[in-house]
Amino acid sequence: MSRRNSLWNLVVYVVLVAGAVFFLTPFVWMISTSLKTDAQVFAIPPEWVPAPVMWSNYWRLMTEIPFLRYLANTVFVTVTSVAFYVASSAVVAYGFSRIKWPGRELLFYCLLATMVLPPQVTLIPQFVMFQKLGWVGTFLPLIVPALTGSAFAVFLLRQFYSAIPNDISDSARIDGASEWQIFARIVLPLAKPALATASLFIFIWTWTDFLNPLIYLTDDRLYTLAIGLQQLASTRAAAWPLLMAGSLLMSVPIILLFFFAQKTFIAGVSTAAVKG
Repeated sequence: MSRRNSLWNLVVYVVLVAGAVFFLTPFVWMISTSLKTDAQVFAIPPEWVPAPVMWSNYWRLMTEIPFLRYLANTVFVTVTSVAFYVASSAVVAYGFSRIKWPGRELLFYCLLATMVLPPQVTLIPQFVMFQKLGWVGTFLPLIVPALTGSAFAVFLLRQFYSAIPNDISDSARIDGASEWQIFARIVLPLAKPALATASLFIFIWTWTDFLNPLIYLTDDRLYTLAIGLQQLASTRAAAWPLLMAGSLLMSVPIILLFFFAQKTFIAGVSTAAVKG
């Protein structure tokens, strides 16, 4: 039995290592390409270790496009959107999980149904609405919708809230705490793993969003990194080292955020999944 288990563990490790290599290969190739000359990109056979190493590609990227301005725009839109999405979703999820009212379940299922609706379906009505409001060409269409919350974040937080014993809230009510005090002082501190998980997902979606900035931003001074790199690709068709350098720099915050919040992220997803 022990020998069979050892053999099975070996097979599992081999599969996991093969999978890790498979998924890491594009990332390694991106790093390699970002350090090559334009001619080395299309060399046959492919050169995984560039010679010479062109660290100057990163400096060229900074000078050929206003990278720091695009970075600042992306940080502003992402941080603001994450804050608005999480704050509004946390309140809505509390109403769906901890407060009983007529039609709660039906309305919650209607909210979940919106998750299967492709965003392209509502793109034209939203654009017309924002155009009439005079918001096209500003950051407002990218930020204001975050105040309405995210269906995914509401679902995730609702599942986590439901796992918190009601006895805690009942004890606080007996002591005279209002519903807002219970939400702010009891439920939210206990829901930190779920809040961190929702923030991580929304951060990734907003940081890498290409469609909405493409539709609503008309001034190149307001471009985000996704649009800035696309403009570089359209004007410099053969600038693959610069594009890979920009893509790598754009990926670094997501990678760092995931590794630093990995335990919290796993705890939030696991708790919500078990409750679901």
